[in-house]
Amino acid sequence: MSIELIPFELILLGVVVLVLVFGGRMLVSVGGAEVGIIERRYFGRPLPDGRVVAMEGEIGFRARALQPGLHVLAPFLYQVSREPMIVVDEDQVGLIESIDGLPLQPGPIFARRTAGHNSFQDGEAFLRNGGQKGPQVDFLSPGQYRINTYLFHVRLVPAATIPPGCVGIVSARDGGPIPSGRLLAQKITGHNAFQDGETFLQNGGQRGPQIEVLLPGRYRFNTDLFPVEVQSATVILANQIGLVTANDGQPLPPGDLVAPHVEGHNDFQDASAFLANGGLRGPQFDLLKPGTYYLNPLMFSRKLDDVVVINRGEVAVLVSNVGIEPNWDTTEERLREGQERYVVPAGCRGIQAEVAGPGAYYLNRWAYIPYVIPTTNITIDWAEKGSGKEIVSHTACETEANRSLQPFDPLTVISRDGFEMQVSVKVIIRVRPDQAPLMVAKIGSLENLIDHVVHPMIDSSFRNQASSTEAMRFMQDRALEQEKAEARARLEFEKYHVECISVLISQIILPQDLMGIQTKRVIAAQQQEMYVQQQLAEQQRIATVNTRATADKQPELVAAQIGVQISEQNRQQTIIQAEGQSRAIELVGEAEGKKILALGSATAEAYQKQVAAVGQLNLTGIEVAKAVAGAKLKITPDILVGGGKGEGSGGIFSAFIAQLLGGKNSGANHGD
Repeated sequence: MSIELIPFELILLGVVVLVLVFGGRMLVSVGGAEVGIIERRYFGRPLPDGRVVAMEGEIGFRARALQPGLHVLAPFLYQVSREPMIVVDEDQVGLIESIDGLPLQPGPIFARRTAGHNSFQDGEAFLRNGGQKGPQVDFLSPGQYRINTYLFHVRLVPAATIPPGCVGIVSARDGGPIPSGRLLAQKITGHNAFQDGETFLQNGGQRGPQIEVLLPGRYRFNTDLFPVEVQSATVILANQIGLVTANDGQPLPPGDLVAPHVEGHNDFQDASAFLANGGLRGPQFDLLKPGTYYLNPLMFSRKLDDVVVINRGEVAVLVSNVGIEPNWDTTEERLREGQERYVVPAGCRGIQAEVAGPGAYYLNRWAYIPYVIPTTNITIDWAEKGSGKEIVSHTACETEANRSLQPFDPLTVISRDGFEMQVSVKVIIRVRPDQAPLMVAKIGSLENLIDHVVHPMIDSSFRNQASSTEAMRFMQDRALEQEKAEARARLEFEKYHVECISVLISQIILPQDLMGIQTKRVIAAQQQEMYVQQQLAEQQRIATVNTRATADKQPELVAAQIGVQISEQNRQQTIIQAEGQSRAIELVGEAEGKKILALGSATAEAYQKQVAAVGQLNLTGIEVAKAVAGAKLKITPDILVGGGKGEGSGGIFSAFIAQLLGGKNSGANHGD
């Protein structure tokens, strides 16, 4: 009995001594937000080779940490340091690296998951259960942890956040190797968007760029194991398309330019399904329409392109780079019914017989090369710079719907008489929609047609025509020369399935010397013609003046005409009256003549008797006196002094006086 009580007493005595000697230093208090790191300094087993953290009974820093509370430790055996708890915020993760444990196997970089350590808060359980040294595949989620920071180094990093409109590109730093010939690691299931790294590695995850991507959101995973690069998602705007090139997959068969359609890849957003369904590396037939796509840019390169817009008055001839080869049995079959070489039905590779009409098309320009051909009239000028020729003929490399090219220079030709002329010409052509594929097959494009067919033919045609005629006649026969050129152009263009609408000569410029001579000749002819015209004009002016004067005198002329008519009527009346009067006068005259004759006879007889009675002289004096008396002339003085007493003469004179005085004086005389 006494022997058994001695050790207890000794122990109790030792405790008392320790308490008396060290006092309060034996009590260790760890706060609620702290963790105690213990170091055993004496009286223990040494650490095994390769170990740096002590287990129970070993000298060194212990794997077990002190939890919050009051602990009794011998101060000369243990030293305790207090460290704050590990706090992982909501937008953080804690990455763990262990400084002790089993060594990693050759190849892996991250330590695999170890059970039972309670999120690294039980270091002894971690080491006892086979925990490995180095960076851990597991991590700390948001929360508070009492971790031995001597055994486990904790690094807080932001959680992986993929903003809206972006995509996360993930690479793995651990795992198996990517098979030879493959660009990206294969898809692994069960890792919950890389948030379960242990499952990723256990299920065969491969080291390197991953085929899967992260969509917008917040993810908590080991960013040391899975570094993330954030890139913009693929956005296809309205009136655009996305052309896609696959960077991984089986190679294209020889001779193929575009990979065929693949089902089930969800617009290239499921790259794993794309490969599983036989997707080939290279340019893809499928394209992206307007929208937002979360593609893996390591797997798929994309290129933006505009939609193909065919305006009114245009068609698109499509050259297909995909499809089967046409099965032409013979050359005759290929050329039958005007089918030019390479004009093929739908589904075959080559120039498609069916054209695309006006509209907007989501067209893959790698699979189909569109040649936009105007079907309205196209005017080609050989004229001074500035008018231009509008043509629409371009391939997928050209983005403009229309192109304005400079006109050709005026044609320079030599006439038969050696004069150099410049001829400006307009040619109007048209390509019918059903003939557009044949035209493209024949010459390649409308631009080729203009440069290699229309221009040489028009130039040659006018050179030949000009060399067969004189310069002046060429100008004078302009309409005829135009008709000949148009007829030849019509036949030539039909060979290329192009319709010639018209050939127009805009201007013919002759040499200045020839034009000077012609100008003088024309001026002389014009002057001569002018003189003739002036003469005619003067004659016309005279006629006009006469007409105007006649018009001005029209009232008088009418009055005169009426007067003439009246005068004519009066004249007729007068003539008739005169004829009547003449007849009457004639009758009267006859009567008067007979009367006068009778009177004359009687007078003569009386006169003879008077002569016989008074004498000739006296009778004459009597007649004179009668005449004077009839004229009532005063020929005698008022006082007459008479002389002589002759009876004979005095009697005759007295009779004369008496006859001369006549009338009223006769009475007086007789009285005297």
